[in-house]
Amino acid sequence: MTVVVTGASGHLGSNLARLLVERGRTVRAVDVRRGSSLAGLDLEYVEADVLDPGSLQRAFAGVDAVFHLAARISISGDPDGRVWATNVVGVRNVAEAALGTGVRRLVHCSSVHAFDLEAARGTAVDEASPRALRPGLPVYDRSKAAGESELRAVVARGLDAVVVNPTGVIGPLDFEPSRMGRFFRALREGRLPALVDGAFDWVDVRDVALALAAAADRGRTGEGYLVPGHRASVRELAVLASHAAGMPVPGRTVPLAVARAWARARSAVAAPTPSSLFTVESLHALASDPLVNGRLAAVELDHRPRPLGDTIRDLYRWFDEQGRATA
Repeated sequence: MTVVVTGASGHLGSNLARLLVERGRTVRAVDVRRGSSLAGLDLEYVEADVLDPGSLQRAFAGVDAVFHLAARISISGDPDGRVWATNVVGVRNVAEAALGTGVRRLVHCSSVHAFDLEAARGTAVDEASPRALRPGLPVYDRSKAAGESELRAVVARGLDAVVVNPTGVIGPLDFEPSRMGRFFRALREGRLPALVDGAFDWVDVRDVALALAAAADRGRTGEGYLVPGHRASVRELAVLASHAAGMPVPGRTVPLAVARAWARARSAVAAPTPSSLFTVESLHALASDPLVNGRLAAVELDHRPRPLGDTIRDLYRWFDEQGRATA
C-alpha cells in the first residue's frame, strides 16, 4: 500500500513516516522541502505545496491513503495571511485533490485548537463541543476549525475522510525544534528565570502517530477523534523535566494575568518573533487549561497515552543523541 504524508519533514510528520515505513508501507513524503528529519528513511520524496493544486494532484496519483499533516502553527497571529491560507485553503486543496485522484481514505490531522477552548473552560471538551468560530479567538484556532469545515464539504461530495485532533504535541525527533522543544531546551540550559502560570493537555508525538495510523485503518468516515495525553501546568512540566534531566526548577512562577498583560503591552510595541515562547496567543491557550475527553479515540483507535514523564525523558535523550542539548 502506498501512502502519502504531507508535511512529512515536520515533527509529527517525521514520526509518522518512520512508523509507516516500519510497518512495511510504501511512503511518499510530500513537503515543500526535504528536511533532515527524513534522512535515512526508505521512502519517496515529492515536492509539493498545499497551495498549488496541480502539485497535489501529481503527488497523490496512484496512492491508497493520504495523511494530511501540513499546516502552519502560529502563536503570533497571521501578519501575512499564510496561516489562514495554509490551514484553510490548503485543506480544501488537499481534499479536492484526494477526491479527484481516487484516494481511498484521507486522514486529516487538525488540532484541539479547532474547538472553542475558552468557552469550554471548566467542562470537558469532546467531539460535540463548540468549534472555534468566534472572531475574538486566535487566528490559528479559527483556521483549524475553518479547515475542518472545508474538509467536511468535500466529504459530503463523496470523499472518505477522518479527522484527528491532538492536544499539545511534544516528544522526540523534534528536529526544528518546535516551540515546546525550545522550551525544554531553555529549561535545561537555565535560560528561563521564571515560569508562567497556566496549564494545557500534552500528548506524545509517537502516540499521535499511532492514532493517525489507526484512524486510517479503523476510523469512521466523517468522524473526528480527540487525541489527548495528560494535563499538566507549566510548573509540572518543569518538575518532570528536572527529574528527567537533573536541572533545577525555576523558583518563580509569574501569575497568568501578569504574563498576559506583559504580552499585550509587548505586542503593542513589536510583533512577536518566531522564537517567542510566551505570546498573547500561547498564554490564551494556557489560560484555557482544557479538560479533554479522549474516550472515543480510546475505544475506536485504541489510543493509550504514555506517561508524560516518559515523553520528556525520551525527548532529552534524543536531544543528547543528536548533539542538540544546547542551542
